[in-house]
Amino acid sequence: MSVLDTLYERGFVHQLTHEEEIRELLEKEKITFYIGFDPTADSLHVGHFLGMMVMAHMQRAGHRPICLIGGGTAMIGDPSGKTDMRKMMTAETIAHNGECFKKQMRRFIDFTDDKALMMNNADWLMKLNYVELLRSVGASFSVNRMLTADCFKQRLERGLSFLEFNYMIMQAYDFLELYRLTGCVMQMGGADQWSNILAGADLIRRKEAKPAFGLTFTLLTTSDGRKMGKTEKGALWLDPEKTSPYDFYQYWRNVDDADVAKCLALLTFLPMEEVRRLGALRDQEINTAKKVLAYEVTQLVHGKEEAERAQQAAEALFGGAGALDNAPTVAISRYLVGGKLVDILTGAGIFASKGEARRLIQGGGLYVKDEKVTDPEALLTADQFEADSLLIRKGKKSFHRLVLE
Repeated sequence: MSVLDTLYERGFVHQLTHEEEIRELLEKEKITFYIGFDPTADSLHVGHFLGMMVMAHMQRAGHRPICLIGGGTAMIGDPSGKTDMRKMMTAETIAHNGECFKKQMRRFIDFTDDKALMMNNADWLMKLNYVELLRSVGASFSVNRMLTADCFKQRLERGLSFLEFNYMIMQAYDFLELYRLTGCVMQMGGADQWSNILAGADLIRRKEAKPAFGLTFTLLTTSDGRKMGKTEKGALWLDPEKTSPYDFYQYWRNVDDADVAKCLALLTFLPMEEVRRLGALRDQEINTAKKVLAYEVTQLVHGKEEAERAQQAAEALFGGAGALDNAPTVAISRYLVGGKLVDILTGAGIFASKGEARRLIQGGGLYVKDEKVTDPEALLTADQFEADSLLIRKGKKSFHRLVLE
């Protein structure tokens, strides 16, 4: 089976430029390809993880990935999929975020012995002379054609800045530069990058008279079309300081039944025969598949030890077995005991605001141990703790262990 067949079978492929040529190329040669990652935050999130899985499948088939950090393009901001202009970031913030990305990427991609490259488009984009760029590639772009691209069309009514209008040209220039520097012949990206990828492949064909190819992979969405990876605290981050391994595990443990098979195919390396077997489980048995999914994805992102700790914590909280010590833990000063529960839990970060805490109490969704809290003015008392530990439950599935220090 070729790697393209693997990507199709697992549900990655959304669009590609020249299917037969790409299939022949991937079967007969070992190519260099790239995916770009603009460092707009100090951690990768689960949407990026999908791209890392595509890279990993390609690398396992013998092809060489380039992880392109968008230190230059992040200075502009990609309008794709955005209803408003992105917030401008400083060069220092972008550089810091890029370094964070690099550390995380090494978990998924093997960079030894030139098996993969880590590059930053700031190395060439920040040195460009604007007039020279216009003279070099400007004539290769039709404004009429650019305006038909989805990434621009949806923004024209609300307003598209000239700053963002340049993004497509810069990304296309990246592809051309990588072709010249490394022989990169394929760009991959999320489905929202299709127009940008086409622009780059077309630029190479115009400037170098050589073939270049593009492939987009499906965005990670639920069965009803919602973007996956959003939590009550925001994005599902790969950095354990931003999303704990336990919360990360619990996200996948609680996905909708209809999404389990898709997630197993896209986000694990389990053989497809096993994916289909687990995905076919129904009713209570589907929980077995969810546990496998949660463990496998957490293991890939955070390592085997953290995955086991998260699994044990979940079993302790929901199954009455396992080590409660591994549950999400928040330390508070013992001098706070006797104060208002709402104030203490908000101060500990368990609630974003006192208003949120009070609303949950009024809705009957906050429990101390197994007792429902009914009074928003309730106090946290010493006799509620056992061995300086106390379990707090928000709703049905969110647990926190308070410990005294």
